[in-house]
Amino acid sequence: MEQSAPSSTLKTATAIDKEKRILESALFLFAQRGFHGTAVPEVAKHAEVGAGTIYRYFKNKEDLVNAVFRNSKNKLKQYLLKDIQVNAELRDVFHQFWQQLVSFAWDNPTDFHFLELQDHAPYLDEESKQLELEVLAPIWMFCVQGRKQGVVRDMPEEALIAMIWGAFVGLMKAQTLGYFSISEETLKQAEDTCWNMLTAT
Repeated sequence: MEQSAPSSTLKTATAIDKEKRILESALFLFAQRGFHGTAVPEVAKHAEVGAGTIYRYFKNKEDLVNAVFRNSKNKLKQYLLKDIQVNAELRDVFHQFWQQLVSFAWDNPTDFHFLELQDHAPYLDEESKQLELEVLAPIWMFCVQGRKQGVVRDMPEEALIAMIWGAFVGLMKAQTLGYFSISEETLKQAEDTCWNMLTAT
């Protein structure tokens, strides 16, 4: 006779499912409406749970949005660190970063929209800020090595990162707004243009 799963296991599975639905719904709504434009009851309705259920998992809306932020940032971190070759030629490292950014944006459009088209600073907690630094670390090291080797422009690393990130986000935003449709050739040209922008003259 087949035994049924223990009730504690079923409860755990149900709890995990509810938390997952809450996070997915919050991601969708935060990406569409922003943090201030999204109310907790709207998240609950979208996740098909009671409003009070959300507070069993998250202390408040700030706690919820930080959980969403960390989920999305960890996805991006996995892409950027995948098969990374820190000792390769800098042009090859830049190509890898660019390709991983493209892959992340294509595979996770809602996460990308949430992460890169909003200002998260007002509500980020210390754990989220630390994760942000970890995600930027590979690009930071690329900029440091590039300056030491005289390959990239002699500018502060913060400025170099802003140039790389800003150019890529602007490209994706232009497509999202319907200005044009990005092709493989456009992505290749954009990568070359960004590289030429960064390299020392």
